[in-house]
Amino acid sequence: MQKLIAAVAAGLALAAASGAAQAQISDDVVKIGVLTDMSSLYADATGKGSLAAVEMAVADYGAKAAGKPVQVVAADHQNKPDVGVNIARNWYDNDKVDAIFDVPTSSVALPISALTREKNRININSGGGSSDITGVACSPNTVHWTYDTYALSNVAGKAMVKRGEDSWFFVTADYAFGMALQRDAANVVKESGGKVLGEVRHPLNSSDFSSFLLQAQASKAKVVALANAGGDTTNALKQAAEFGLTQGGQKMIALLQEITDTHSLGIKATQGLIVTDAFYWDMNEETRAFSRRFNEKVGHMPTMIQAGLYSATMHYLKAIDAIKTDEAPKVMAQMRSTPVNDFFAKNGKIRVDGRMVHDMYLFEVKKPEESKGEWDLYKLIATVPGDEAFRPLDKGGCPLVTH
Repeated sequence: MQKLIAAVAAGLALAAASGAAQAQISDDVVKIGVLTDMSSLYADATGKGSLAAVEMAVADYGAKAAGKPVQVVAADHQNKPDVGVNIARNWYDNDKVDAIFDVPTSSVALPISALTREKNRININSGGGSSDITGVACSPNTVHWTYDTYALSNVAGKAMVKRGEDSWFFVTADYAFGMALQRDAANVVKESGGKVLGEVRHPLNSSDFSSFLLQAQASKAKVVALANAGGDTTNALKQAAEFGLTQGGQKMIALLQEITDTHSLGIKATQGLIVTDAFYWDMNEETRAFSRRFNEKVGHMPTMIQAGLYSATMHYLKAIDAIKTDEAPKVMAQMRSTPVNDFFAKNGKIRVDGRMVHDMYLFEVKKPEESKGEWDLYKLIATVPGDEAFRPLDKGGCPLVTH
């Protein structure tokens, strides 16, 4: 009997040692998971370019933080919340992923943020847009890095109503992001003295916008606002040109238009289009240097989401190095206490609600005769300071904000 007890004890000790060794191995690596859209309507704006941006930052940083090697894994969430959550859960539970980056598509981003909080890891969102990520659904474990529906709406809405473009009709993607974008833009339009004449919702990843655009045309609104993104935006803009909306005097605004969208549509089809963005490759020497390297690697200039991911990865690794641990609460505290100063943001700051506040920009697409090259697409209309562009801290309904 004593031999049996000794054997069991030895076995348990061996198992414990093995478990400890396993924990030790996983703890010896900083692991970043890039969860993105590799195959659908946001693949150009995020996808392989998002992965490349994170990998570039890791390589530039030296592929180590706090003496530990940094590993990057990636997966395609297919814009499906259940697929995204299953991948994230497996990464956290079995693959010991420390942080999940990117997560375009707000219907995936919101449950990933909630799961990250449950697992006490870190989520740095660059691709998702809903302002609820730092509003009613805010989390102490999530940073919203690049843009959100409030900033996109606020920058463009105020500027356009001020110019007299004060009656709006929305063509909106029928899911969390589109509805948040329309809500935030409609509020800005009304607060600025404009009015909303109507709205129509379309399914995600639509190919035929004819019935929606005809309703927009019939409304006689001065502005037809596309509260969608990626392939939905480019399809809608192509068909709006065919229906002659701008020739009829209506102004088209793409509330989320990436540089890759403008490039694929062509400058002739998009000239005069108003675009809100967090980043443009041709702003200064720093932005040009990064963007040319990215272009060589990926084959196109970076979107704001991809540039934001490079910036976020650097900030995350610097935080780990500064405090010599990758424990989520400590890393989050360090990231919040450190300003962001790089080619993407000057004096950026992470608020308690998780919003990274930085300048936003309003651009107009150049006329063909103004463009000096393939990617020379935008002219700057306005730079909006971060505190004016993003929602005030006390207005989002985030439970972490104490008054």
